[in-house]
Amino acid sequence: MGQKFAAASKAIGVLVADSNHMQSQLLVSALRRRPEFRVSCCEAKANAILTAIVDRPIDVVLMNAKHDLGVARNLHLSHPQIAKILLIEASDRNTVVNAFRAGVRGLFCFSDSPFRMLCKCIQCVHEGQLWASNKQLEYLIETITQVPSLRIINSHGSKLLTPREEQVVALVADGLSNRDVARELGLTEHTIKKYLYRIFDKVGVSSRVELVLYAVTRGAVRSAEWIPT
Repeated sequence: MGQKFAAASKAIGVLVADSNHMQSQLLVSALRRRPEFRVSCCEAKANAILTAIVDRPIDVVLMNAKHDLGVARNLHLSHPQIAKILLIEASDRNTVVNAFRAGVRGLFCFSDSPFRMLCKCIQCVHEGQLWASNKQLEYLIETITQVPSLRIINSHGSKLLTPREEQVVALVADGLSNRDVARELGLTEHTIKKYLYRIFDKVGVSSRVELVLYAVTRGAVRSAEWIPT
């Protein structure tokens, strides 16, 4: 009895978050046949996932790529210690890059790999490793130091901001908080605040909302580039 309890306590807590009930049940049933996992499930909604995490110890969350990546990002910000795996149908560049930006630690496609590899994927991300194919890693390497920027001009068409300030505007326009912008650029939150004060002064606005509206009406997206700190 003691040995069974010890084995159960060492099992990896896996949460399958998928709103497709049939697909979720099939995956849960398959994973529960593996003694190294302790499996539960819920809908792929933020509240449902957070409730499931409170109710039982969870180490790894499996999420379906068909659902909003914002859920994965919010989960990463609130529970960074929990590893996230995204189940995908195709490895297109946007899905791969956006998934890892959202805090996902592994990408798994059933059309490319058998179920036993998913089990290995879960174990790897639980141990702190990344799980990605060579092609997916190429996408990450190409974009890891690149942040989109937004060229801001005045009514005469003159450039107003430095390249780094343009990156800050682009991330703010995407809805990121100061803390998230700082994390994306590898800077401190205090530094981002200083950037924003300078940007407000140059553009002639007094709030983030006004800045975003200004960027939308007078901004032009520029190719991502590496800018030294």
